[in-house]
Amino acid sequence: MTEKCCDPRLMSVEENYKVITERIAEAAVRSGRRPEDITFLAATKTVPAEVINHAIDCGLRFVGENRVQEFIEKYDKINWAAGVSGQIIGRLQTNKVKYIVDKVDCIQSVDSVKLAGEISRLSEKAGRRMRVLVEVNIGGEESKGGVAPEALEAFLEEISAFSGILVDGLMAIPPICAKKTELRNYFFRMQQSFIDIGAKKIDNVFMNCLSMGMSSDYEEAILCGSTMVRIGSSLFGQRIYP
Repeated sequence: MTEKCCDPRLMSVEENYKVITERIAEAAVRSGRRPEDITFLAATKTVPAEVINHAIDCGLRFVGENRVQEFIEKYDKINWAAGVSGQIIGRLQTNKVKYIVDKVDCIQSVDSVKLAGEISRLSEKAGRRMRVLVEVNIGGEESKGGVAPEALEAFLEEISAFSGILVDGLMAIPPICAKKTELRNYFFRMQQSFIDIGAKKIDNVFMNCLSMGMSSDYEEAILCGSTMVRIGSSLFGQRIYP
């Protein structure tokens, strides 16, 4: 950044970004890894483009949107030229894939064969191969999407045949837990699945990314093996809904 920002919200983003990156680095070292081994992705739901761009000025390089419509509305206003990766992190309807397949680098919420097939078909049509993460419903919650842990291997085997996608890892959102020990159990179960799947060497399935951990629990997630954390409110403040 070339000049000091005076807008209170933007100044807050600067300070929050610094604190979060420091905490990520500390947690990475405690987990026996390097700070650069952990990807900091900003969850930008309801955040205006100018605020996102200020975070990019601070060093942010990964942006994740939950909703396709919001992503499209912001797309032309984001400073992608800084080398920023745009990703979809929320549930994705099959009929919305066509709007983002040429704009994002990764779709983190793949949880059905139908969705994986449509992403593959449209990616090939666009002359590309889309990185995807498979969402795992680690807590078995009816309100959340994701593949059941016991069905994960069979699911990966089935979607591995789609040539327009590259399965790059797993994503999960554990249930809200009253105790850290419960939360860690979910994170460790995800880490074990991540390790076990990687050891099976399934064609077109690569366990490079384990996306878990958000504003309230990203340090715990890193200590339990996460390679990517998705942080919104700790960076941008509480969401302001229109």
